Amino acid sequence: MTDKTVPVVTRAGHLYEGTANSGGAHRASGVSPQHTPATRIWFGRVSNEPGFRSLPHHHGEAETGGYVLAGSGRIYFGDGYREWLDMTAGDFVFVPPFMPHVEANMSTTEELVWLTARTPDNIVVNLPDVPDDTLDGFRRA
Repeated sequence: MTDKTVPVVTRAGHLYEGTANSGGAHRASGVSPQHTPATRIWFGRVSNEPGFRSLPHHHGEAETGGYVLAGSGRIYFGDGYREWLDMTAGDFVFVPPFMPHVEANMSTTEELVWLTARTPDNIVVNLPDVPDDTLDGFRRA
């Protein structure tokens, strides 16, 4: 027998759920060091229920790439989270290392689903929460 690394498939419904979350942002990985031979990537599904948002957070040294699979999202960032970018299904986003941000589902009826890749791992540093009314345009379901 050899120590050869081979492809690993994480089947639908069997994502790794023991990953860090940020309030209303739920993360589950399909590829990560926690359950595959991967050593330098976290790739998974992030979802926000209708009218929910993440806590303010950043991803430490990790670079993050995201793809909006379904729904309408907004990323708040900058001083007091007063800047934002809107995204809809089919859009990609890059979030730099150490950038505090809030991920929000801008719909009160539809789920927001992202596919997210992060290197080197799913680093999540949650920050103090902010009131909803400081996030321009956000409303809960």
